[in-house]
Amino acid sequence: MCAMKTPGVYIVEKNAFPNSVVEVATAVPAFIGYTEKAANGNKSLLNKPWRITSMAEFRSYFGDAPKPQFTIEEGTGESAIQFDGKTWLVKRKYQFTFYYNILLFYANGGGPCYIISVGDYSSNGIEKDKLEQGILPLIKEQEPTMVVIPEAVNLSGSSDCYAIQQAMLKHCGYEMKNRFALLDIFDGYKDRKDPDGDVVNNFREAIGSEFLDFSAVYYPWLNTSIVQENELNYENLDIEQLKSLLNIEIEKMAIQEEKKEQAVKIIEQLKDGLPDVERNTLQKIIQQLSPLYRDILKEMRNILNLLPPSAAIAGVFTLVDNTKGVWKAPANTSITTVINPTVNISHEEQEDLNVPISGKSVNAIRSFIGEGIKVWGARTLDGNSLDWRYINVRRTMIMLEESIKNAARAYVFDPNDANTWVNVKSMIGNFLNGIWKRGGLAGAIPDDAYSVHVGLGETMTPEDILEGIMRITVLVAIVHPTEFIEITFQQQMQKS
Repeated sequence: MCAMKTPGVYIVEKNAFPNSVVEVATAVPAFIGYTEKAANGNKSLLNKPWRITSMAEFRSYFGDAPKPQFTIEEGTGESAIQFDGKTWLVKRKYQFTFYYNILLFYANGGGPCYIISVGDYSSNGIEKDKLEQGILPLIKEQEPTMVVIPEAVNLSGSSDCYAIQQAMLKHCGYEMKNRFALLDIFDGYKDRKDPDGDVVNNFREAIGSEFLDFSAVYYPWLNTSIVQENELNYENLDIEQLKSLLNIEIEKMAIQEEKKEQAVKIIEQLKDGLPDVERNTLQKIIQQLSPLYRDILKEMRNILNLLPPSAAIAGVFTLVDNTKGVWKAPANTSITTVINPTVNISHEEQEDLNVPISGKSVNAIRSFIGEGIKVWGARTLDGNSLDWRYINVRRTMIMLEESIKNAARAYVFDPNDANTWVNVKSMIGNFLNGIWKRGGLAGAIPDDAYSVHVGLGETMTPEDILEGIMRITVLVAIVHPTEFIEITFQQQMQKS
């Protein structure tokens, strides 16, 4: 109020309503990986978090998919083809899969997200140090609520992958304390009874025991339909090697010599850099002519479509948050553009995943007859904690903490007296009441759902006030998911 020094009429306006708490965004993942480019016009976006809202924006700033290159060699493995009395293995060079993971994210309900490009496709493979350095710029960004590094599983060794994931846990649970890490299991496409070892137990032993309540992990990997058949052709192979194999196949075919000669001439036309129409025509002819080529294309597509689940789960989180709220457990939800999980998990097999002795819960992705492929778990890695066992509890608490913290900044340097305390208490109480009405807090009445305490003798001592400290205590009853449903059946006596 201004000083009254001149006779006249003075108008004083008083705020009729207290400040309000604005609910922060809960589903804004930050993805770290390799892209074709990283530029906004002439300005480099390398190692800079950049917000996008669609796949079109991703292509504009970070380019398109890599041109995958495959080799065919004798050997045994997941992508083996029987030909000419031998076993041939289709193998991919440099596993840049970031683009496909972003596609999977948007296919499953993704929205706004941050992209941190740590390199381009000219890089000599995926490097641990570059991925780890991509986490550092996120310290200065407040909006991201999840961290996802799907290419970590493409590193040459499991130890490098788990080192990256431990850095993610430290970032989320120690440095920031306001975001959630989505992790993948190295070699998670393998069955737990694989001769090379139990991939789930390997993960549990390697991930450590710190900040587990700020993360969740999912198993197994997914066979997706992100890459379509028309996106691959003979240019993705060593053409001279392909010609050699096709000529062997043609020679062994039981067809007329004249047709063999025609087929050989067609095969000789294969080369890089042909116009699109000519290349597509050759592609169709070779596909019709050669069963071997069709098998090779199928294996190439299967390799590219084998993806870890973290990007899809980030999309599921976004979809659930936007439609039902962050307090709804992101489970019993379908995953789209997925043909099937790489491992079929039974009810009994999930017991050790969900409730292990170590407490490091692994959320299963399962296929149900007539229902499709669903996320069938909602636990953090800290499964033994009654406080932070469930993903939605941890993420709801992060949302409440960040929202109230941001709103409380308006009262920094205000008088630490009863008037301020009443305003703060009213502001927080109104916010929590709104969350309770929407189903985010448990309790039949507001008093059962939350309480806010602030004031001298209640949360503060006279020394606190002299030191300029306002202490606020907020108690909330966050809803827990119905993870187990028990239905009791009992016979009763006949009554009529």
